[in-house]
Amino acid sequence: MDWKGLEGLLSGVNKYSTGFGRIWLSLVFVFRVLVFVVAAERVWSDDQKDFDCNTLMPGCPNACYNQTFPISHVRLWALQLIFVTCPSFMVVMHVWYREDRDRKYRAKHGDDVRLYDNPGQKHGGLWWTYLLSLFFKTGIEVLFLYLLHYIYRNFNMPRKVSCDIWPCQHQVDCYIARPTEKRIFTYFMVGASAICIVLNVCEILYLIGMRVLRCSHRSSMASTRRNCGEPYCTDCSLPMTTYKSATLTKELKPE
Repeated sequence: MDWKGLEGLLSGVNKYSTGFGRIWLSLVFVFRVLVFVVAAERVWSDDQKDFDCNTLMPGCPNACYNQTFPISHVRLWALQLIFVTCPSFMVVMHVWYREDRDRKYRAKHGDDVRLYDNPGQKHGGLWWTYLLSLFFKTGIEVLFLYLLHYIYRNFNMPRKVSCDIWPCQHQVDCYIARPTEKRIFTYFMVGASAICIVLNVCEILYLIGMRVLRCSHRSSMASTRRNCGEPYCTDCSLPMTTYKSATLTKELKPE
């Protein structure tokens, strides 16, 4: 798979992300995609060929291998990396939609007017799109961690497995190639995925917290303007008595 193409597509997400989002993107490509492409694929490349069983019965080693590895770690991680990066395209597509609307608006009303001051600024619908993408990414990470934990008990990679399924006529012992190395890579990928989940949760809390602070600031400013009675007042931070005293002094000042 061409991971460079995926990296090129996601590079545009970096300028629309917060600090947590930039750290997440760096972690995905440096500690997950790079490790996956350079090392993990090679570790599992000869997995089935080196899966040795103490039997020569035709079909028995393949049946035991399919029972031990219902889905390959490498293919599961490849699907996880693809699905976990797809929600980020929602943000890029929304920004492209804003830029297209802004271009059509300027073509109709002139270049001096703009529909958006900054199409990449996270407010309005783009804020909700960004927040939903974080929820989707977190849900996908948790789902794939659960699948890996459910298929391979506690992310374990034993040295020997036993099976007695058909066409094996008796219990057969099979031995996995390089189990320690595979266990280390499994723990590494699981740990990187867990850190990505923590970063996503932190970014969600950051976005919601900033939104709440911004809304509370706007409501307090609106309340102060209603109290002083002057919608265009520049001294709304002053108490009402102070504002009235300043206004009375200006009125009584001789010209």
